[in-house]
Amino acid sequence: MKIRPLNDRILVKRLEGETKTAGGIIIPDSAKEKPAEGEVMAVGSGKLNDKGERVALEVKKGDRVLFSKYGGTEVKVDGVDYLIMREDDILGVIEK
Repeated sequence: MKIRPLNDRILVKRLEGETKTAGGIIIPDSAKEKPAEGEVMAVGSGKLNDKGERVALEVKKGDRVLFSKYGGTEVKVDGVDYLIMREDDILGVIEK
């Protein structure tokens, strides 16, 4: 199954969080926080402005992004967890 986000929505795969602290302590799954960093897997066609023209999104497929902790809607496709969120929920793009 494939997902194609609509309008200004973005499909993000959340990156895995740290399993160990800097001191070497292993963090159990129950104590882990969900990371607020992910990779853009697909983007919509853009938002319509007041004139009815499409405004392209600033993020593109493959970008690493930071997003708000509770932003987006969680979906599971083929056993993989994704988030669908609006471009407004993206806080920034991580440059390589």
